[in-house]
Amino acid sequence: MTALTASYDRTGLTTGVVHLGVGAFHRAHLAMYHDRLLERGVTDWAICGVGVLPADRPVRDAARAQDGLYTLVLKHPDGTYEPRVIGSITDYLFAPEDPDAVVERMADPSTRIVSLTITEGGYVAGSPAFDLIVRALAARRDRGLGGLTVLSCDNLEGNGDRTRAVLMRAARDHDGALADWIAGSVTCPNSMVDRITPRTTDDDRREVRDRFGVDDAWPVVCEPFVQWVVEDRFAAGRPEYDLVGAQIVDDVEPYELMKLRLLNASHQGLCYFAHLCGYELVHEAAQDPLFRRFLAAYMDAEATPTLPPVPGVDLDEYKRTLLERFANPEIRDTIARLCQDSSDRIPQWLLPVVRHNLDSGGDVFLSAAVVASWARYAEGVDEQGQAIAIDDPRAETLTELGRRARRDPIAFIADRELFGDLADHERFADAYGTALRSLQERGARATLEMIVDGTLAAVRA
Repeated sequence: MTALTASYDRTGLTTGVVHLGVGAFHRAHLAMYHDRLLERGVTDWAICGVGVLPADRPVRDAARAQDGLYTLVLKHPDGTYEPRVIGSITDYLFAPEDPDAVVERMADPSTRIVSLTITEGGYVAGSPAFDLIVRALAARRDRGLGGLTVLSCDNLEGNGDRTRAVLMRAARDHDGALADWIAGSVTCPNSMVDRITPRTTDDDRREVRDRFGVDDAWPVVCEPFVQWVVEDRFAAGRPEYDLVGAQIVDDVEPYELMKLRLLNASHQGLCYFAHLCGYELVHEAAQDPLFRRFLAAYMDAEATPTLPPVPGVDLDEYKRTLLERFANPEIRDTIARLCQDSSDRIPQWLLPVVRHNLDSGGDVFLSAAVVASWARYAEGVDEQGQAIAIDDPRAETLTELGRRARRDPIAFIADRELFGDLADHERFADAYGTALRSLQERGARATLEMIVDGTLAAVRA
């Protein structure tokens, strides 16, 4: 077997970034950009990864066993595989074992960025990630060190603004004077991140071994496409990210809305219908002409009208590329992955489209159908009577509401914690109810067919 070896000398590298949440996406995205930097001869921007939760223990073990090295495999639609050994993660700390070590690393003068991929649910008061950051910032203040940048790389609208809000709340709980210091010393730029990165499977590990002769416990597979747009607001300097493919901008919002409302919301538009139709892999559903027509209609008629101009982007080409990316047969992304954590994702990605169109008089029928497909999926039983494993922090409540919707169609969207007052909007509630009844009575595929040919809207009218 070939040993994992980076393309550059890793001795003498210093840590410039401490990253919390070393999952597959981080290793396919930010760690890849830093790998490109280090290959160019940069020496002061290596990454120290941090496992925040007890569930990160297997990642800790793999990272330490391989000195942070791993294989990143780009899977092209034509079956071509492009491997690269990533060497930018030069250390790994495990917070549940030694939180003080994590705090000290973030408080070290060489650390200038603390970055995050902790999922949508991690941006709350009491989050262990933010507790660690606040402790480190207190240490920096007390030692007379400068501030740093806290950089979210999570799929959230206004991820930097949200990071700052949670950070300031956590700091005020810790020490009001610390919050004042953070306000003047710490920046939280917004960023937009994009690369489809499915969970690594045992088949992926076998494939890396058989194709490339590398015994890698934690490889990452992903699509060739990658994008990162980030605001140029760094408190303690930054690498030359623009030299390795990132876009450095003054305002990330147009790019962020484009991605969240077209790519992410379309994933939700696909996944529940696809699961109910019996699909297990994303590319299989995305290659189905019926699904392609539905997603294209959603993007054109409901998502695109909510977007501001996006500098340098042809939206028609972007949408065409999205459908091609979804249909990449080599990625083998799962429908189950897209369905998980829906109670975090739908409010962030799809409901802003609904609210914009309700306010502007735009159409909401297709978005309402997506919510209806989620309600039907949330019942926890598919059209063949087989159980659906709902992977969501609110799974029990969702299933109860999904089943209650058989008797009271509005029950699901009446959950104000998720939907606010949407159940009170007759135009949305009527469209949702029409789609849900069809799903219950006709099934998912027949409902999709009626949606794309316009007959379901006619029934509703």
